[in-house]
Amino acid sequence: MGHSHDHHHHGSNNKSALKWAFFLIASFMIVEVIGGILTNSLALMSDAGHMLSDAAALGLSYAAMTLGEKAASSKKTYGYKRFEILAAFINGITLIAISVYIFFEAYQRLMNPPEVVSTGMLVISTLGLVVNIAAAFILMRGDKDENLNVRSAFLHVLGDLLGSVGAILAALLILFFGWNIADPIASIIVAVLIIISGCRVARDSVHILMEGAPSNIDSDNVKEKLLSLHEVQSVHDLHIWSITSDFPAISCHLVVKESEDEQMVLSKAKKMLHDEFELHHVTIQIDKEGIAGCETCN
Repeated sequence: MGHSHDHHHHGSNNKSALKWAFFLIASFMIVEVIGGILTNSLALMSDAGHMLSDAAALGLSYAAMTLGEKAASSKKTYGYKRFEILAAFINGITLIAISVYIFFEAYQRLMNPPEVVSTGMLVISTLGLVVNIAAAFILMRGDKDENLNVRSAFLHVLGDLLGSVGAILAALLILFFGWNIADPIASIIVAVLIIISGCRVARDSVHILMEGAPSNIDSDNVKEKLLSLHEVQSVHDLHIWSITSDFPAISCHLVVKESEDEQMVLSKAKKMLHDEFELHHVTIQIDKEGIAGCETCN
């Protein structure tokens, strides 16, 4: 019961953080888009475009968490929790796509640096920095270390925050030294940081969608611990995966001697997996030694 309450508490915090960050980012996004057009700054426009994707990503993440709370059904036996991972994957791909677009636009401007209204660019990018710091602070209240969906949204905002810093530096260089080339250079630096974040989120999402073992759980170590129970003769069909980023699960077969009490072995194994690895969703089948087919189990 304690685990369920804790999971619900984190889920509530995550939803609240995503909702408030979404309203903050979406509100300022309009200002930055207009400002980017008026100042003719790619650094500001790329930041504005990223902020637009932030708003979409945060909205998608919030919708995913809301949908993930729907009860399981006979057709969706795990419910809709996996939709959070799909949302994180979409966010990761979006980050990569935005970076590619910024690279393309920056190349065009490196060839022919345009005039930029540096004062307006400086004011708007500074305001954008403040908004992004506030949004990042809100998302830090969520469970970003455990929930991939919240982490992908946080990386969106962090990338946008770096975009604002780049735009501020570019505006200062243009204002004091007339270096218009600083605008596309700042955009390229930010695009590199964004694409790294996007690749990481996409990679982690694909790992979960492919039923990969959670990065914090070593399957070989789990097998060794199960074999350390003196009643267990062998372990086979061991599978460890994640339903969503903060919901790991395990299933396996344990082979025991004919004389062993199945329920006692089951209870000991579940307690060990809970205490040692924080695995709460556990499915174990007990097989008696000598059963046909178990001789070749590994």
